[in-house]
Amino acid sequence: MQRLMMIAALSLIAGQVQAQTDTEKGSATFEAHCSACHNQGGIGTPGLAPPLNRPKFWQGLGKSAPDYITHVVSHGLNLKLKVNGQTYMGMFMPPVTSGSDEELAAAATWVLQSLGEMDYSVSAEDIKSAAAQEISKQDLAEMRKPGAEAEQ
Repeated sequence: MQRLMMIAALSLIAGQVQAQTDTEKGSATFEAHCSACHNQGGIGTPGLAPPLNRPKFWQGLGKSAPDYITHVVSHGLNLKLKVNGQTYMGMFMPPVTSGSDEELAAAATWVLQSLGEMDYSVSAEDIKSAAAQEISKQDLAEMRKPGAEAEQ
């Protein structure tokens, strides 16, 4: 019985270490591929790139948040946005091509979980699937609507 309890405790600790490692990997990948524009920790760069540390926005997207972020990462974004009173005039965010699907999934998951305070994750398959789909600027704008309304 004591051995079973020890195995259960070690499994729990291993799960926590893996989660911490995934979070650290997502954060490091975000810093490497996204922070040049969205700034360290996703706080945004006024006039260039909006902050991503907006839980109300991500939570407003609800179950669509993982789909939205995978498409933005895969296809970029070119919309006029108003975020927290600041207008971003459609500066083109290019598709992120500088990381592997696994790295981009880790960064997207970090945004959803750490900045969006959500319990969603994105897989490498999600990134690959989004990249294979054609999506228009208007489609991305439509996907944003619930979250955009929540943040205003």
